[in-house]
Amino acid sequence: MENKKASVSSCVRGVLHFLRPYRGKAILALFMVIVSQLTFALNPSVEGLITSQLTQDAMEIVNGTPGAHVHFDVILRIMLVLLGLYLLKTVSQLITSFFLTDAIQGAMHDLRNALQQKIQRLPVRYFDDHAFGDVLSRVTNDVDALSNALQQTLTRVFGGILTFLFVITMMLTINATMTLVALIIIPLSLLITRIVVGHSQRLFDEQQTTLGELNGTITEMYGGFSEIVLYGKQADAVDTFRNVNERMCRSSFKAQFVSSLISPLVSLCTYLTIGAVAVLGCLFVIDGTIRVGQLQAFIRYIWQINDPLSQISQLSAQVQAAFAAMGRIFGMLEEEEEVAEKDPPETIADVRGQVTFDHVQFGYDDNLLMKDVNISVQPGQMVALVGPTGAGKTTLMNLLLRFYDVKGGSIKIDGVDIRDMKREDLRSLFSLVLQDTWLFNGTIYDNLRYGRLNARKDEVIEAAKTANIHHYIRTLSHGYDTMINEEGNNISQGEKQLLTIARAILKDPQILILDEAPSSVDTRLEKMLQEAMTRVMQNRTSFVIAHRLSTIKNADLILVIQNGNIVEQGTHESLLAQQGVYEKLYHSQFADQQTEEGAALA
Repeated sequence: MENKKASVSSCVRGVLHFLRPYRGKAILALFMVIVSQLTFALNPSVEGLITSQLTQDAMEIVNGTPGAHVHFDVILRIMLVLLGLYLLKTVSQLITSFFLTDAIQGAMHDLRNALQQKIQRLPVRYFDDHAFGDVLSRVTNDVDALSNALQQTLTRVFGGILTFLFVITMMLTINATMTLVALIIIPLSLLITRIVVGHSQRLFDEQQTTLGELNGTITEMYGGFSEIVLYGKQADAVDTFRNVNERMCRSSFKAQFVSSLISPLVSLCTYLTIGAVAVLGCLFVIDGTIRVGQLQAFIRYIWQINDPLSQISQLSAQVQAAFAAMGRIFGMLEEEEEVAEKDPPETIADVRGQVTFDHVQFGYDDNLLMKDVNISVQPGQMVALVGPTGAGKTTLMNLLLRFYDVKGGSIKIDGVDIRDMKREDLRSLFSLVLQDTWLFNGTIYDNLRYGRLNARKDEVIEAAKTANIHHYIRTLSHGYDTMINEEGNNISQGEKQLLTIARAILKDPQILILDEAPSSVDTRLEKMLQEAMTRVMQNRTSFVIAHRLSTIKNADLILVIQNGNIVEQGTHESLLAQQGVYEKLYHSQFADQQTEEGAALA
């Protein structure tokens, strides 16, 4: 899916919105920029007074003027004024840096929080269409690019504008003709900048997009590192990374090179302008129109005009990268969120666990995957979902949890349409135990309490005993305080699944969704998992994505799913008697299990 990018105007409004709470600090910082640039503009003229005084004293001494001497007292007074201007400029810059940094970092703090909150409100579809690394890059790399650009360019751009205004005013007080000649540098520099930026901005957009793709590739590879090594695909992984990295290198080189052309071209314009002004200024000095110190100050002013132009050109790469980053950041913030909840929402006073799919229609796009799904599950029933991979079993559960909304029909719990409930209230009715277990970086105790933070220690231990995991936890050196690392790979897959079953038991949900354990676990652990699942399903409505013959035989209702639709439903015996899809699926997928079970009993 193509990444959405916000418009430039939308990005600017967005940045101003996040800076608004800190506008007092930002305004104070910008005021001190005015003070700093005003002293900066006065310095050359004051310095020129020293040169003019020394030149006048030297001429009087050479001409033998009576009483001629160097007026050190005058020069000292001028130097004291100059020192005061230098100190004022330094202090104002320090104040600017402190308050502007505080304002920008506060705004970036709020922006990261806004992105995190936005992530919580985005539909599951967004994360199906965007790589994890790309989302991570927006929250980290793109925000950092924006932060650095604001920190380093805001005062320079604002200060550059003030420099133009103050310096041009000072130049006009010296000589209007020389000022007109010197001002040629401005339109030439702006023209050069516009042409170069017009070509390089597209390259910076490509650079930021490729950076997100690079992060996504790295995240994917490290997430599947064991599988890559297992299948001997290290070389392929390196080739994949190298291809993305080379594209990143090419796009970055083009963007940086094109943007770097601004500085030397602007400097060339400055040198040519200084040469022209120097010749013209010498003529004015000779005929007495201006003094030597004024010519010196005027040339300094040309350099002062060049200074912000040069700085801005040097920062153009950072500014363009920031605009590319802003497009991605605010593009994410402008993404459509989950459908608004009904206000006031419906609630279920005493949940029994009756679930009804009434003529449900659904598709991930305009093509419907489910056209007319009808299911009626009574409280406490165990429902087994069977069907080939990709048939739609997980999709059916995603609809029940409102990760996606139906496009037609309705899903009801105890007669209440789930679209009329708050998502938080709806999902609080469920617990999930999936093959792809998720445990976070923390203690086993904290992981077990994740669905019920107010649980007592004895309740946590009782849930662990029910899930057949208490004994294993006791064998660990730190028991329930054992830390699970970020990847969760310091415990086995089966034990992780037992922990998630214990977590589900502790939450004490009304409805369960379970994906049976993979067959890769050993027989002892498989038996423990089956016992734990049986316990957790007692007196609860449960949906089980079935991989085991025993589960299917014990199910109150079997749903046979094919191409997204319920093609058959009933008990094990009734479906076998129909000799339809289930009967063929049973003999192809579960017959071997029946033979194995018979052999084990023998």
